[in-house]
Amino acid sequence: MPKKQVGKWSIDYLQILDENGKVDEKLEPKIDEKDLLALYRWMVLSREADQRMINMQRQGRIGTVGPSTGQEAAHVVPAYLLNDKDWFVGAFREAGARLVRGESIAQAFLFYNGFEEGNKKPEKFNTTPINIIVASQYLHAVGIGYAIKYRGEKDAAVITFGGDGSTSEGDFHEALNFAGVWQAPVVFIVQNNQWAISIPREKQTHSKTLAQKAIAYDIPGIQVDGNDPLAMWVASKEALDRAKSGGGPTLIEAVTYRLMMHTTADDPSKYRTQEEVDGWKVKDPLIRFQKYLTGKGFWDDNKQKKLEAEIKAEIDAAVKEFEAITDLPPDIGFDHVFGTKHAEIEEQRQEFLEELKKDADHA
Repeated sequence: MPKKQVGKWSIDYLQILDENGKVDEKLEPKIDEKDLLALYRWMVLSREADQRMINMQRQGRIGTVGPSTGQEAAHVVPAYLLNDKDWFVGAFREAGARLVRGESIAQAFLFYNGFEEGNKKPEKFNTTPINIIVASQYLHAVGIGYAIKYRGEKDAAVITFGGDGSTSEGDFHEALNFAGVWQAPVVFIVQNNQWAISIPREKQTHSKTLAQKAIAYDIPGIQVDGNDPLAMWVASKEALDRAKSGGGPTLIEAVTYRLMMHTTADDPSKYRTQEEVDGWKVKDPLIRFQKYLTGKGFWDDNKQKKLEAEIKAEIDAAVKEFEAITDLPPDIGFDHVFGTKHAEIEEQRQEFLEELKKDADHA
């Protein structure tokens, strides 16, 4: 018998606002001025909080940080579109989105200083803790999505985030497979920032896009300019609407770039060139969004200066709040290794406390 075609697929790419602030008016979504300004404020707040945390880490005031500078549009915009019933299941590079979901800057300082209290979430929102284990959050998201569908909950969906490196993990593919089988209301957003620590995207997969990995599981997939807030709005809203109307999951590849280091324990100059970084700086989501808002008459230099002053004051206050907390037990991490006490862990606790005492005595 001759061969016959069983299917034909393609992946679309969406960009509405380019790096010069030029908008495709045919594709431009109708977004209220207050929402546009709110999005911009959240993105600027995310950027400035990010930079402050890097500075504090370098000063020894907090621990290792994974910056999200350059990727603000890819996660702030989708998070802004969520309602109180929706779930946010993140990884570790969505700082701005977590602020949108009600987490405080001071709470982020606690987390990155190693205190479990930093994982406490606002009761108003359905948000899972920061996830460091690459790709495991996708499975959590699908489980939550399955529960939403099983319970017949209305107007609820899940958005989950990961990086390009997460698509090389088995958990990612298992999650997509079961999301497709169950038609779970889950939106997968892969922030393709071109680097998985020091491994470039082209050394991870031969696929032309990451979005096309959706094809294997027969779910919609789209590649989006992840530095374009308008494109992220349109793609995320369409995916959420589809999920809530019973249309199942969607995979969005948000093409963006990590302008800073993978974490503050990392030196990106060892594996990428400054020329490459400079080439992406002109695509910065904050710069193009500011140009867009200015062109619509919603923004000007005076408003920018006022916003920067407000945000600086907000972050300064958060630093003071964080550093005023002095009653957190330093050995609390030993409490949560197992559900019950273990002699070996208690020995390690005692050794840790003795070392702290020695340091204090020599200070």
